[in-house]
Amino acid sequence: MNARCIIIDDEPLAIKVIKSHVSKFDFIELVAECKNALQAVDILRNENIDLMFLDINMPKVTGLDFLKSIPHPPYVIITTAYREYALEGFDLNVVDYLLKPISFDRFLKAINKFCERQEKSKSKDPQEITKKENLPIIHIQDGKTIFKIHLDKILYFEGFGEYVKVHTIEKTYLSRKPMHEYEKVLPNNQFIRTHKSFIVSLSQISGFTTSTVIINGKEIPIGRTFKDSVLESLDYPKENLIADN
Repeated sequence: MNARCIIIDDEPLAIKVIKSHVSKFDFIELVAECKNALQAVDILRNENIDLMFLDINMPKVTGLDFLKSIPHPPYVIITTAYREYALEGFDLNVVDYLLKPISFDRFLKAINKFCERQEKSKSKDPQEITKKENLPIIHIQDGKTIFKIHLDKILYFEGFGEYVKVHTIEKTYLSRKPMHEYEKVLPNNQFIRTHKSFIVSLSQISGFTTSTVIINGKEIPIGRTFKDSVLESLDYPKENLIADN
């Protein structure tokens, strides 16, 4: 197995450490070093890249925002000094999340995870891989426990004071993660905000009016600010709808 990688980091010392670790693996070729995410755009467009070592806190565009902007990113190993972005990183299906300073032992574990991912993807039927890509997971922390939830199991998110209730087919989770943080990571072709207190799964909507959507028998409000975008996502002509009394 051979792998081509790039490093995206604005810290020269961090690049030096990662380069040193990478050099110990004969099957990994370092293609480029980028000081910010924008420099990496041309590399990803013109080169076949298998693995990306990505810092989070960078000028111009953060690592996570950059990752969200890539339609089909390579495998990603996050390299950062900030522990608090771990959940969001794993929501984006990264291979691993390394905290700086990065020891070689910890780096080796991340490379082993990358190799396992590559081998699994090569051994699977392409149709199965496509299905899995269309059913990503999200990490939800309820109390001290972190749950892995498939997006197709989620009904809707509901603001509840300082918490967010995550309603799924099986149960409801109570999360302290703010609503806007969920909105950042949820695919906008599967979820839409209908109200300041609600984000809903489009596939779970069983009916709707000009002011509500119905999910699992519950009427969820459509706020005035969100009405046009909601009706557009539902692909139903507004002029055909009968206004609520």
